[in-house]
Amino acid sequence: MSDSDLIKLYSGQILALAADIPHLGRLDAPQASVKKRSPLCGSTVTVDVVMKNGRVTEYAQDVKACALGQAAASVVGAAIVGTTRAQIEEVRNALKSMLKNDGPIPPAPFDGLEVLRPAQGYKNRHASILLTLDAACEAAVEAEKADCA
Repeated sequence: MSDSDLIKLYSGQILALAADIPHLGRLDAPQASVKKRSPLCGSTVTVDVVMKNGRVTEYAQDVKACALGQAAASVVGAAIVGTTRAQIEEVRNALKSMLKNDGPIPPAPFDGLEVLRPAQGYKNRHASILLTLDAACEAAVEAEKADCA
């Protein structure tokens, strides 16, 4: 990766998102907690979720990732409260398609993930970018089961 490629990839917008991640930390009493790790880079994300009536009502995340993973966590953290498991899965699948197949940007309110489009050509970064949504999807499934119990 050349210096100019790195500069393009780590834009000011990505760095600004990485510096301001909403819902950092952990919940005191989550219905579900899921930790995901990217084996390629070692990034880790732990997501805590509480759901009521099929929607995320409380969310927290512990993010130890590169700037791209942090930027993804920032967009997700700003938009996830109030969403359903199906919406979270749709966003994760859309982000994966955007990165791997030049698919459309994820739907609102997650459309801020478009900032990560320059990472398409860097397959080794995709796992870190997807960590938060992968963890959130799994946590939402677990939290829905707890909410129904």
